Amino acid sequence: MTVIEEPLLAARQLGVALGLGLLVGLQRERAASRMAGIRTFPMVTVFGFLCAFLSGATPWLTAAGLLAVSALLVVGHLSRVRAGEASAGLTTEAAAVTMYAAGAALAVGETWLAVCVGGGVAVLLHLKPQMQALATRIGEDDFRAIMQFALITLVILPVLPNETMGPYEVLNPFKIWLLVVLIVGLSLAGYVAYQFLGESGGTLLAGILGGVISSTATTVSFARRARAEPQLAGMAALVIAIASTVVFGRVLLIIAALSPALFAVAWPPLTVMGAGLGGYCGAHYWMNRRRATELPRRGNPSELKSALFFAFLFAIVLLAVAAARAHLGTGGLYAVSVLSGLTDMDAITLSTTDLAREGRLDPDLAWRLILVAGLANLVFKAGVVVVVGGLQVMYRSAFYFALALVAGLALLFLWP
Repeated sequence: MTVIEEPLLAARQLGVALGLGLLVGLQRERAASRMAGIRTFPMVTVFGFLCAFLSGATPWLTAAGLLAVSALLVVGHLSRVRAGEASAGLTTEAAAVTMYAAGAALAVGETWLAVCVGGGVAVLLHLKPQMQALATRIGEDDFRAIMQFALITLVILPVLPNETMGPYEVLNPFKIWLLVVLIVGLSLAGYVAYQFLGESGGTLLAGILGGVISSTATTVSFARRARAEPQLAGMAALVIAIASTVVFGRVLLIIAALSPALFAVAWPPLTVMGAGLGGYCGAHYWMNRRRATELPRRGNPSELKSALFFAFLFAIVLLAVAAARAHLGTGGLYAVSVLSGLTDMDAITLSTTDLAREGRLDPDLAWRLILVAGLANLVFKAGVVVVVGGLQVMYRSAFYFALALVAGLALLFLWP
């Protein structure tokens, strides 16, 4: 990075530095910080800008300025401690050092970085009560889920080899685990939302979170509840329908994240499918919106054992799709999609999307394979409803499953 040289650009960046300092300083002033407030923070940020701006002639000036700011903060902190302040924390001091760096970033033209940092600092400082409340609400299971996700993401992923290997050269350990992180992250987001939105919620919330975490597990849970409490059969059928519909939105999100080219081809038919089913769910929900339901207990989706199993399943499906493409043709690919989609949509979605992104699979065929897997998954859930939930909940779910199958088959054969 080079220090900006145009006078007008430098003046604009200086104004941004002043504005960011005022934003953070205003928050500290409202929080009654005795260390630094609405006057000090603008000066710190502008000082960082000036030090970095002048470092072209004096390269060590930015580091010297940081040391000077740090020394002032240390002196101020020690004076607060000696004055006997019980809450002499380091938040304001850390914010001041960060804003110095934001000012320096502006001097080298990194406006987006400085604005993101300055805005983020202001938001973090402002949300102190909410963040403290969040920390106190996190239970042992929730903390374990977060730490296990950190293990999966930050410890295991970086050490895996990033090279293809195995039959058909489709197995890349780093890429496979990266996709595991994506799926576990989506499920963990639903799990966290469930934990903090409470166990008592509406039918809509139960269905949406169930679809984000696991629509199959949601189907089993609510079918079992409907058998135990037959009066809840209608509510259970609606939750199952909503969760099964949310799956198509989840699939589109995965495709968009991994292959924009495939997303451009897949989103129209899959959106039509999801919108049609969503319309049915919306009408059904509107007629039963006053009914509440209790969300069933969810397991931790970031368990290492579950992640390893999914990685193994994904690798098997990836190999199966590659082998079917090489030896069995289109019919073999559809057979793999049906078998894979019976219990899980993620593995076949990831494998076909990855192959389409690499140019090994035609995008028009890829979205059809994903839709076939979705239809197989719906058939499996219908079977679960009959076996686990009984005829009452199946009677109330029959129209949804029939509509989904007819719509899916129509898209497969009629979509251009």
